[in-house]
Amino acid sequence: MNAEQVRSAERALSVGTWTITFGAVLYSVLTVTPLMAGHTPPGWRWTAPILPLVVDAAVVIVVRMDSTLARLGGEGGRWPAVLRWMTGLMTVLLNVALSALERDAVGVAVHAVAPLLLIVTAETSLAYRRAIAAALTARDAAQRAERAERERLAEEQRRQEREEHLAQFEAAERRERERREHDAQLLREQREHEARLAREEREEAARREAAERAERECREREMSEREHRAHAERLAQVEREREAAERARTELLSGGPAVERLPEERAREIAKAACASGLPQRTAAELTGWSAGWIAARYQEARDTRTLHAVPDAAAAAN
Repeated sequence: MNAEQVRSAERALSVGTWTITFGAVLYSVLTVTPLMAGHTPPGWRWTAPILPLVVDAAVVIVVRMDSTLARLGGEGGRWPAVLRWMTGLMTVLLNVALSALERDAVGVAVHAVAPLLLIVTAETSLAYRRAIAAALTARDAAQRAERAERERLAEEQRRQEREEHLAQFEAAERRERERREHDAQLLREQREHEARLAREEREEAARREAAERAERECREREMSEREHRAHAERLAQVEREREAAERARTELLSGGPAVERLPEERAREIAKAACASGLPQRTAAELTGWSAGWIAARYQEARDTRTLHAVPDAAAAAN
């Protein structure tokens, strides 16, 4: 059951409770006033409606405060219960008193219906509201736990991605160090070879020139191969980064509609990912819980950012 259905049920309960309350109050005033008029000195019979009004006002106060406390998940303690039952019993006794004095059993039963219904309705509505408040509290706690678990999993995913990125960076550093050591070894070998050729230059000039030419060609091939491998590694690194960004966007957009408005930083990330994925602004508003105007502003910022980065990226690709 969603929040709107719960509110609809509470409205129905509130309307029903107050309808029964005001009906019982009106009936009580009309029933008790003749009784009070018959037991009041002639000069003071105009005060006959005061007592039923006072008792019924206490009933209204109890019903109203009980409904408010139940909605807040609180409880008034012993005295509200005492007042509730005392006013209910007073209403019953005042309503049936005239019929009881006249020994009219049917009248007693008939006049007891409204106050008894009021007492039971007040107790039942209080129980319903407490049960609804407890159910809503449990549901909110479950939703908070679920959101916390999702955030924990997302943080774990980000941590793993950082560790993978660090491992890749360290591997690249190791390869670069090995390449420098290899180049230094080649340079040492070249110098030794050149020294050896210098000693033999007078005797084998032709062979030295052929050997130097072969050595140059070998170095050029090696440099070309290293450049080719480095270019391939850079392309692979770019592809991995693109896949990681795509996974991050997918993770951000997989949360489903937001129950309430997300924190602004989180909402900005989701809006940016939604814009990059080509999702409608309405979908981004549902995912974040923010207004359509705010989402439209974030989409425009994302487009402006892509426009600013487009020219440098194009120049880099041309180079």
